[in-house]
Amino acid sequence: MTPTLSPTVWELLVPRPDALWLVGMLAVAGWYVLGFVHAPRRRWPLWRAALFGLALLVALLVTQTAVTAFTLNSMSLYMSRLMVLAELVPPLAILGLPAGYLTPRAWAAKALSWLLDPWVALALWSVIIIFWNIPVSFSASLVSNTASGLLPLLYVFGGLLSWAVVLRPLPSVQGRGYGNRGWFGLLSALPMMSVGAVWLYSPRVLYAPYVGALCLWNTTPLQNQVQSGWVMMIAGLPGMALAIAQLMLWLIALADSGTVDGGTVNSGRELEAEEPRR
Repeated sequence: MTPTLSPTVWELLVPRPDALWLVGMLAVAGWYVLGFVHAPRRRWPLWRAALFGLALLVALLVTQTAVTAFTLNSMSLYMSRLMVLAELVPPLAILGLPAGYLTPRAWAAKALSWLLDPWVALALWSVIIIFWNIPVSFSASLVSNTASGLLPLLYVFGGLLSWAVVLRPLPSVQGRGYGNRGWFGLLSALPMMSVGAVWLYSPRVLYAPYVGALCLWNTTPLQNQVQSGWVMMIAGLPGMALAIAQLMLWLIALADSGTVDGGTVNSGRELEAEEPRR
């Protein structure tokens, strides 16, 4: 049965369990609680647990409620859901990890060191954003059971990679300073901003399932696509602002260290060696 086209907030938040997502989040919650209980409180403070719990709660709201039932009736609602999974849940979850306490070993350290390399993370995030927003791929995510489940998962994965590079939760396998992290943050925002700009200024509906669709709250498909562009553009602003702040800190450290003198600038590698480990 087709849901109402003017749902209230409470109708959107009616429970609609998704077993796979629920099992995965319960497993993650169990791992976190186990680590939190056995860790020294000064190394794993309560405020970090609160942030991680908030991340799980937000993830539950966009994966276990009726929001998922309105996919074909609102592109902007669909994109809001994906942006929450990519740009809100990951930073909350990463800030909830005790920086410096978790130290991956052996193969896990090597794998994470490779995945969290800024160039690798940038390539993976760009592929996720660009490939899944090509009309054929995005349309498949709307009508295919496999793709519709895979896309949110990939957005979470890409968001975790991007925010982990910027926030550096695993200093034992991440050796990047403010400069590299800031440039990464700016570059990683470009694919998402570019897609959002295309949606904002496209004169026609780009995705076949939305052509002639009945959209929520009496909007036309083209208006809905424009709203989606705004959603994606706004969702990228916090990450870009943080990247700019990190670049400013890098420039301040560059100036204070005396590496800017008479137009001569030392190599970035020397600067990174001088930055204190955080």
